[in-house]
Parts: sequence; structure tokens; C-alpha cells
Amino acid sequence: MEKFITGVIAALSPAQPANAQAAPVPPPDYAVQANWLCLPGRKDACSDPLPTTALTAAGYGSNGQVAPARNAPVDCFYVYPTMSGDSGLNSDLVVREEIGAVKSQFARFASVCRPFAPVYRQMTLGAVAASAFGSDIKAAGELAYADVARAWRAYLANSNKGRPFVLIGHSQGSLMLQELIKREIEGKPIARQMVRAILPGYNTLVPQGRTVGGTFQSTPICTTASQRGCVMSWVSFRDGNPPPDAAMFGWSAAPGMTVACTNPASPGSTVWQPLDSYWYTRSTYPVPGGPIAWSSEGPPPTAYVRAEGLTSGKCVTNGRRGYLSLRTATVPGSKRTSRIGGEVGIGGMFLPGWGMHLADMSVAQGDLLRQIAELSAPPRTAVRP
Repeated sequence: MEKFITGVIAALSPAQPANAQAAPVPPPDYAVQANWLCLPGRKDACSDPLPTTALTAAGYGSNGQVAPARNAPVDCFYVYPTMSGDSGLNSDLVVREEIGAVKSQFARFASVCRPFAPVYRQMTLGAVAASAFGSDIKAAGELAYADVARAWRAYLANSNKGRPFVLIGHSQGSLMLQELIKREIEGKPIARQMVRAILPGYNTLVPQGRTVGGTFQSTPICTTASQRGCVMSWVSFRDGNPPPDAAMFGWSAAPGMTVACTNPASPGSTVWQPLDSYWYTRSTYPVPGGPIAWSSEGPPPTAYVRAEGLTSGKCVTNGRRGYLSLRTATVPGSKRTSRIGGEVGIGGMFLPGWGMHLADMSVAQGDLLRQIAELSAPPRTAVRP
């Protein structure tokens, strides 16, 4: 998402009209390992260690790194967000920007599940910009979805073998997984194997006052930490800056509907909950207020920091609006920052209708890891006194 400006410029450039499309790229063959960014037991973007430093009020703490789990009891199928700056409305299959999304958003999940992440001909940043200016990109969306569905069927045929699974996406990835649930999972026997779908960064609609209906016919929004077969969905906005009318995220265009919000730290909660966050600290993307000084002790010693309790989240539902409100803690004497980023910027301005879109996954990644581990743990056997 950090190349959004490039996508806008490409979409509107006279050399690349908003409705232009490059020559079609043949569909990927998911029997070929090169068409997967992550597969279990392979050296790839999900097996590389991610050195991370604890960011605490007392300063930088211990350093650690994630190791892929051995014999994980559950699978994770991930679809990455809009990343491609390729020309045209659909990306090619040459992996470039996608690696960064996988590392930041998905690689850590290999510590609790077997990772599967296909490369797909996603709608490009230019397609997103073209849509914002009124172009019809439905065909581009269907082409992208066809790849995701093809990868899903290959996963079921060759790797699933009856195992439970978790779906994980963000932004366009969540849109693709919404369609996958509707077309390939909901109402079918495979639905019994779905532990949870984690779909932040894209509106999931439900009738106001309900947790089922709308985007999905029978798949509910998660309301408890132990619930299985449900969807977690949220779009993030800074506290005090709710989504405006007709916002890209957090506002339903359909009367009687609202945007579902699941508190990622505690599904079903309607009060403030501390979040377990992982942040990439080497980004040069603009942040309101300028670059973040993560700690008064100086720059972080690793590219990633883990900040427990720095940020809190609360689900807000108000008519057509539904969103995760985010705020940060200001503690006297604390050495760590009280600021986070996440807004989408264009030309020195931040888009109010997008909220803190770039923070959706980072802000609660630790909570999500914990919940998957808890949901996939074998049941405890009662011990007789």
C-alpha cells in the first residue's frame, strides 16, 4: 500500500489511461511451487526469521525472532492486499512488492499454522485509482478472484487432507476471501473445517443489530474468543476521526446495513481493549505529525518492534458506520512513543475515508496469533482429584 501515489499517477497518466489494460498474463498453475509465496516446509518469505525487539515503557527490551512451527495442527491460507504498481488493471506474476506484505502481515503466522500464500493477478494500484474515478473494474476483479479460487482448489486437492484452516487477508485480500467464502465455502461441507476467517481492511456488511446476513448468508461475525466458523472483520480509524459519510471504509452504502466490527483483541467486546501490536519501523511512508521516534533511546535495533498495550481499540457501531477506533497511551515518564501511523497519504494529504487502513493488521497481530494458537490447541483432559 505504500506505493498508492504511484498507482494513482499511473492510472491517470496520458501514457496509461485509467481504463487501459496490459496484455493478459496466462493464469498461474498452482501445481508449480513458484506460484506460491509461502508453502509449509520450504525456505521462503514465511520461513525467514523476523528479528523483533520489545518496545516497552522502560525502553527497548528483549530481542526475539519467529520460528515456523513444526507439525502445526491448523493451516492458514493468506491473500495479500493491493500492492502491485504494474501497468494495467491486473498485475503480472512477477513477485516484487508482494514480499513486503507477506513478511509484515503473514510470516509470523507460520509460528502457529502451516502457511499457504498464492501469487495472484491482483487488481493493481492503478485499478484502485481508476475505480475511485469511476472506471468499471469488475472484469479485473473477477480475473483476480479466479486465481485465488484456483489456488484454493489446488490447496484443497493437494495439501488440506481434511485439516482445519484459517483464512487471512487484508484489503483486496479480504475482498477476495469474502468472495471465496460466498462461492466456495459457505453452505458446503468444507465450511466445517473453517476455524476462523480474519478479514480486516475491507467492509463486511451485516444488518444493523445483527451478526449474520449481509455480505454472508450464514457465516456469522465472531462474538466470542472461542467461537469457530466465524468471521473477524474491522476497519481502523483514529479515535475522534470517525469515517465520514460515503467513506471508502467504515460506512455502508446500503440502507439498513452497517459495517461489522470485531475487536481483534477480544471478539464481541464493545469496550476499549489493549492491543498486542507488531510494527515495521523502517518505513519511509508519511505519518501525520512526521516520522515516528519509536523510543527516546534511539532507533530500534531491529526492523520490527512488538508493542503490547501501546494502542487500544474499541468497536464503534452507529447506524451505517462500523469501525475499530484506535487510540494510543500517553504514560508520564515512558520512553516509548505515543504515536502510530496508518493513514493513506496522497500528495501531502491523508484520505479521511480510508482511516488507518495501513495499520489494520499490524495493530493486533499478536492478538491474532494468540487466538489461532488457542483455537487450534487440543482440548484439555480433565484431571481427577
